[in-house]
Amino acid sequence: MFTEEFWKYFFEIYEDLPRQGPGDRESTERALAMLPPLGANLRILDIGCGTGTQTIDLARATAARIVAVDSHAPFIARLQKSAEALGLARRITASVGDMNDLRFPDGSFDVLWSEGAIFIIGFQKGLAAWRRLLVPGGHLVVSDFCWFCESPPAELREFFLDDSPDVGGVAIRRKAVAEAGYRLVGDFPLPERGWWENYHVPLAVRLERFRHDHAGEPEALAVAEHCQREIDLFRKHRGLYGYVFFVMRAE
Repeated sequence: MFTEEFWKYFFEIYEDLPRQGPGDRESTERALAMLPPLGANLRILDIGCGTGTQTIDLARATAARIVAVDSHAPFIARLQKSAEALGLARRITASVGDMNDLRFPDGSFDVLWSEGAIFIIGFQKGLAAWRRLLVPGGHLVVSDFCWFCESPPAELREFFLDDSPDVGGVAIRRKAVAEAGYRLVGDFPLPERGWWENYHVPLAVRLERFRHDHAGEPEALAVAEHCQREIDLFRKHRGLYGYVFFVMRAE
């Protein structure tokens, strides 16, 4: 289990990144295009929004009113600042919130969106717990970690199962979607550029500066090594795992 000290340094690293996980604008827009025509009064909840890169992309691509929640206050502050600077603050409401305890009335949203964050609550648990927030026939869009092979190498399982104990293949995820009372509209893998250009390359640059700032601090450097390990594993084993977008409709 990760300690409080780990998370302190982890957030110090990630607060400066453009994204807190793999993703890209093209994939966000591709998933959005799989939804039915979107009306002017669309309400979207972005769960685990981080600093809100995809929140901004959603606001630019739709006329929706968007509520974005994340448990880390500095991420929310950065999203609020970005929304103000881009003239989107009237349509984006960003607030600190816990995805395990989303305090909104039933049927509050037309679309629930969560890129690279549902692993925090767990895929199956998230699908079940969040469903009540949708209007009848509403849509849930998530991206989540999946194996692309039947027998992942031990070093991959050991590294990723700490974060995602219920990780599985795409077929297992599709089955979970149906069991949770959704109809799968479609799914697709995140392209490699969503890992490299928008996530691992900025992360590597950030780690170099972090190591310099924390030279001689073993606990901080151990966190940097953990983050570096994620980059190294993807370089070594890319093609064996990745993120997959799942677009589903509540039945």
